[in-house]
Amino acid sequence: MSNNSFGKIFKVTTWGESHGEAIGVVVDGCPAGIELSEAEIQHELDRRKPGLSEITTERKEADEVKILSGTFKGETLGTPISMLVRNKDVDSSPYEPIKNVARPGQADFSYQMKYGLRDYRGGGRASARETVARVAAGAIAKRILSIHNIQILGHVVEVGGIRAKEVGLEKIRENVEKNVVRCADLEAARRMEDKIKEVKAEGDSVGGIVELIALGAPAGLGEPVFDKLDAELAKALMSIGAVKGVEIGVGFKTARMKGSEMNDEFYIITAEPAENTEVQENYLSGEQEGEIRTKTNNAGGILGGISTGEAIICRIAVKPTPSISKPQRSVDMGLMQEVEIKIKGRHDPCICPRIVPVAEAMVALVLVDYLMRNAPPGI
Repeated sequence: MSNNSFGKIFKVTTWGESHGEAIGVVVDGCPAGIELSEAEIQHELDRRKPGLSEITTERKEADEVKILSGTFKGETLGTPISMLVRNKDVDSSPYEPIKNVARPGQADFSYQMKYGLRDYRGGGRASARETVARVAAGAIAKRILSIHNIQILGHVVEVGGIRAKEVGLEKIRENVEKNVVRCADLEAARRMEDKIKEVKAEGDSVGGIVELIALGAPAGLGEPVFDKLDAELAKALMSIGAVKGVEIGVGFKTARMKGSEMNDEFYIITAEPAENTEVQENYLSGEQEGEIRTKTNNAGGILGGISTGEAIICRIAVKPTPSISKPQRSVDMGLMQEVEIKIKGRHDPCICPRIVPVAEAMVALVLVDYLMRNAPPGI
């Protein structure tokens, strides 16, 4: 048994392997009457696709999406939307010599222990290629969120120990797609790019941190106790293969703060705010007179598992790509003997830039699902 579906009302099911015929997704629960085109979905897939720069894998995939069902004359029908992306630039030959070797950092060993067999070509179902389907589904979720004036921004804030300085929302909007690292701090982006090229030349890889910001989400999204909004966001983001940690708001910094520092004090927006009001400047999701807001947003827009109306802020720790060409020690699971392995093939030296649209998609899927839980049919 395995679970390949996500969501309760807005539900997505992904399918396909890295070197199989195609990757695809079925989206169930999308309301009828929403304008949707392949071009809109293609835009998101183009942000994720490989071969866009020298710091990504050399695999060349057009990642052209085909909507097979669920739309008519450019609008959703309210029926399941099925989408397909064919795998075209496939080279399985580097995987044949190591098909029985458990690659360090990969899912080869754990999949073999669970299923007794696996598709060893490019990692099969465990490959990052599976995220094509998530991004396609996320494009639909983003389209629904846009109707409700909810926007999701993702950007790289750290690579290989190089930390970007904090910037405002406008810089994130303006700069992220202007550089191959997807970092809003352009000076840090240049250093990050150099670092990635350096480790690539060494046959190694590097990880980093990506931040996600959801703007415009209303207060009241989420459920108490087990279906908390932050719990579901953590689950969604941790389900991405390369993610090894999730923070909400200030995250692990909370362990070093006092309650007086951590607590976000409330205030009411007035036409003429008090001169000494230290209202948060970063990541506000919009404000209107008479609204209750918080001066800071250490909680990341979520209290008690329910959204507060402030910006929802998450950060993910992205591990270094496990496929590296440096020699590593492992085990041949067929011969049951220790071996040395040098992985060949086409791999990203850093996953962070391409994981941004994937992580945005997962946040979008969560928020749409919770919007539908809160609202009557036909949102």
